[in-house]
Amino acid sequence: MRKLILTTAAVAAAIGLAGCSKTPTPKSVSATPDTAALSVDTPPADASAFSETAVGGQSFEMAFVAGGTFTMGCAAEQDSDCDDDERPAHSVTLSDYYIGKREVTQGLWKAVTGGNPSHFTRSDNLPVESVSWNEVNAFIDKLNRKTGRTYRLPTEAEWEYAARGGNKSGGYKYSGSNTLGSVAWHCYNSGNKTHEVGTKAPNELGIYDMSGNVWEWTGDWYGDYGSDAQTNPIGPSTSSHRVPRGGGWYGDEGYCRVSSRYGYYPDARFSFLGFRLAVSP
Repeated sequence: MRKLILTTAAVAAAIGLAGCSKTPTPKSVSATPDTAALSVDTPPADASAFSETAVGGQSFEMAFVAGGTFTMGCAAEQDSDCDDDERPAHSVTLSDYYIGKREVTQGLWKAVTGGNPSHFTRSDNLPVESVSWNEVNAFIDKLNRKTGRTYRLPTEAEWEYAARGGNKSGGYKYSGSNTLGSVAWHCYNSGNKTHEVGTKAPNELGIYDMSGNVWEWTGDWYGDYGSDAQTNPIGPSTSSHRVPRGGGWYGDEGYCRVSSRYGYYPDARFSFLGFRLAVSP
């Protein structure tokens, strides 16, 4: 049976199938943008990771993902755990890109916007959450003005390819392992809260938290898969929901699988929903 894409009011019941406590109500804050510039490290010629440092010493690293072809969706390693919207599995070819090694932190969000919408605020190294798809893209616009780059959300295909380990993939069910607890904060080990980014083991590409901690917005509209091979797909041209990936602290193991999908309205905010950055070379 196809999973239901639910309204905000129904999400706690849907995600809480594993028995996690009800999601806290997100806070609403007004942010004063910080107009100071960011210092920029130019990507090296060997196409390895590069970093940028924001005001206040907040930095983030981008991992290089070499392009390649992979099976997207319900591949063999998922066994019988796939939902209908992960089918049919299909071949996808991607060009090179960079993706954030870690989820965007509250420290970086504050450095760029001057505010913090998150529910869990005990550390600047926690992932920013309680941010809608629309608010994330407004943040990225500000970041791009400061850096001169063209950061964006990863496409759904880019997200899954990176979560699978790119061309170094070990064929795991979760991002970097078949043992979820070694790579992810999820319903059964999170203590019903987010954790500082990068505290679990990374995947094959050195990327952290692509399973668990917070779900991550992608750039795509939510829609059905087709069986045809695709190159650099960007999802449907329109829909009512945007796609988050990866599962989080609030939700069971199934949502943390590398092929698992969901969909929320672009203005949805939850304390288990954040994002990471991507950029083209």
